[in-house]
Amino acid sequence: MDSDFKKLSNKYKIFKYKGLLAILILILPSVIYIFLTYGKHNFTHLPYVGPQTDSTFHIIPDFTFVNQFNDTITKSDYQGNIYLANFIFTTCPTICPVMTYNMRRVQQKMSNYPNFKILSHSVFPEFDTPNILLEYANKMQVDLTNWNFVTGKREEIYSIANYYFVNVLEDSTAQGGFLHSEYFILVDKEGRIRARNDDNGNNIGVYDGTDDYQVGLLIDDIKVLMAEYNLAKKNKNESKR
Repeated sequence: MDSDFKKLSNKYKIFKYKGLLAILILILPSVIYIFLTYGKHNFTHLPYVGPQTDSTFHIIPDFTFVNQFNDTITKSDYQGNIYLANFIFTTCPTICPVMTYNMRRVQQKMSNYPNFKILSHSVFPEFDTPNILLEYANKMQVDLTNWNFVTGKREEIYSIANYYFVNVLEDSTAQGGFLHSEYFILVDKEGRIRARNDDNGNNIGVYDGTDDYQVGLLIDDIKVLMAEYNLAKKNKNESKR
């Protein structure tokens, strides 16, 4: 009886260690990459973007828009989530399809991560009704589970763009009639903008949504931000013991 129990116990230990080894094989390359990229002391912290008042960092203000399903979308729908924001319009003949394709690429890479969302604002809200936005999303084969395309009052959309530190401008000489930023903006769970520092220690602020390399950096930085939250949660739980 004892020998049978020992055999079962040994098999369980082998199974357990194999499971742990498999997990390490999966996560170790990412951990090593992040460690080498960000250094020993800050690999789990992504810098804040924007002015700081005392201990308060720049925060995206409240907003109210309407999405592709004609549902009201507010800041509270994104509070507690890491999210990406950008600005497009459905009749854009140049960068918008590329931006949407690359945003979809980010979404697919983050599909197994909870508390991640996307928010795409139309800079041509008079044309981009909820139905038009839904048609565009379907045309671009977008997963709308955690991605909202929003429209609303032009002045409110253009105003919120300033808080994301991107430019939006109607221009009859531009292709499609609008000049707007190609950038993706990474926002944390508290509504603060985050981005990495470049090799010279300067914060890049935003990520070029038309550039494959920068989109790759963004994917890495989202994971770093998630690791930052996970570490803070772990430390908080340990402090309660």
